[in-house]
Amino acid sequence: MNPTYHEPRKSQQSMRVADYIVAALATEGVAHVFGVGGANIEDLYDALHRSRDVEGVVAKHEFSATTMADGYARTSNRIGVVAATSGGGALNLVAGLGESFASRVPLLALVGQPPTMLEGAGAFQDTSGLAGSIDASRLFGEVSLYCARVESPLDAPRLLAEALAAARRGGPAVLLLPKNIQQAIGEFHVPSRTVWTAPCAAATDVTRLAEALRDDYGRITVIAGDEIARADARTELAALAYTLGARVAATPDAKDVIDPAAPGRLGVTGAMGNPDVIDALQDSDVCLLVGTQLPVMARGGLDTALEKTLVYSVGSAQPYLQTRHLPTRDLRATLRRLVTEIGPPASPIPVVPGEPTSIHVPRSDTSGLHYTDAMRALAGALPDDADVFADAGNTGAAVVHHLPVRQGGRFVVALGMGGMGYTFGAAIGSAFSRGRRTFVIAGDGAFYAHGLEIHTAVEYDVPVTFVLFNNNAHAMCLTREQVYFEGTYTFNRFRPAHIAAGVGALFPGLPSHTVHTHAALADALRATTESVGPAVIEVVCDADELPPFLPFLPARGSAERTETREGARR
Repeated sequence: MNPTYHEPRKSQQSMRVADYIVAALATEGVAHVFGVGGANIEDLYDALHRSRDVEGVVAKHEFSATTMADGYARTSNRIGVVAATSGGGALNLVAGLGESFASRVPLLALVGQPPTMLEGAGAFQDTSGLAGSIDASRLFGEVSLYCARVESPLDAPRLLAEALAAARRGGPAVLLLPKNIQQAIGEFHVPSRTVWTAPCAAATDVTRLAEALRDDYGRITVIAGDEIARADARTELAALAYTLGARVAATPDAKDVIDPAAPGRLGVTGAMGNPDVIDALQDSDVCLLVGTQLPVMARGGLDTALEKTLVYSVGSAQPYLQTRHLPTRDLRATLRRLVTEIGPPASPIPVVPGEPTSIHVPRSDTSGLHYTDAMRALAGALPDDADVFADAGNTGAAVVHHLPVRQGGRFVVALGMGGMGYTFGAAIGSAFSRGRRTFVIAGDGAFYAHGLEIHTAVEYDVPVTFVLFNNNAHAMCLTREQVYFEGTYTFNRFRPAHIAAGVGALFPGLPSHTVHTHAALADALRATTESVGPAVIEVVCDADELPPFLPFLPARGSAERTETREGARR
């Protein structure tokens, strides 16, 4: 079911289609459009220049522009918007849109196209699908909920409204905008405001789930997903856990949805998670999934326990495993109603507060700073409202497993496609939205992929601290070579590089630090936290340190490693 869309109208105004789109985005609450310019999208940028309400932000690469829009959307509960020109610029959007599609992030892509009169006639960067050209509609249709080509100025209001409605369902929408259509002048009703109301779950379905949870009352474990954070439903989750007397675990991308001081708090699920979650499920009669589809990376090691447990779920999408599912587009309202229907607990099951247990990782005599020591330094220096973006790889696994979250901040890890370098753009987009110090924690491999978006942070003076763990390797790929292929060869060790020194020379005035110890990292973090604008901290570490990643650890058993082996990423 689609959200209800109300569009109060003003009198008609004469303007270009590009100006209309920007004005309509402003009424949607969009304050930034991220992208890379080019001939077939320059009219949209001209409209952004003329707008008092929406700012254009120029990235270095369209993938990162897309992740900026993605990060903006994940932490602001608004639609993220990315703009790109035709040809290679348009094709560069695909990987970022794939992440947003898999993670159900509301995003609108505005993609420039050659003028309609040149389609199929040898136009430069033609993707009309005519005369043997690439068909952009089919291409983007695979990584979006909605894709439409605007062929007439008269169609622009309707197609834009449909695209926004599709994005609100949870995922990308794409509008293909030929250059002459962007330039065309028409008479448009610009909405004065936009009000979206997402439908809550049906009352009878909520009652049915409440009755089932009461009837099956016993040891209950709740697994919470990042849809709770996006819906701003942390308070409702806590009330539900109290009402059920439940223990609560979080998926890797939802570490920030549970109060760190809450009784009954468990650790993180999945391949990077904590053993206490498995133990809790084995001791439970019921498991309730809230706001998660529980993909492999979030359920690795849990399948055996889940098969023996009665599983219910509530959220926008059916989980990947078999559950008794309650669908809802308004998770916050649905949880409130569910708590009311269940009623106050007659005798809450006692829960014992404590720290989640960690996987035992053999500590070898490696050089540089160990992951656990680095995470302790980060935990002690991060501001209470810090937003943290963890990238892919061994570094990301260590962050998910070891780093405590800040109650007032967000914790984001992209599990949809798991692409290296996602965080550099996403953190910048989030910082534009939330206006607070934001932290990227990434490895050197992720830096080499998309780390030069640091330039964007420098240009716009965005408060992002980039904490880069440099082990001169694609360390997770190296670990896989050692664990699964006996370590007899490697493609994944690099020559030594000095990232902070290099970035500092490239961008004069950018605070850049290289650290080898816990104390030095803590000092650098405090210095950058108190500064204005971006900063870079290079943490020297060792590629041979084993990360807290379940498939690599023999102590948990070969069966559990098999469950999650295919989910391992670089």
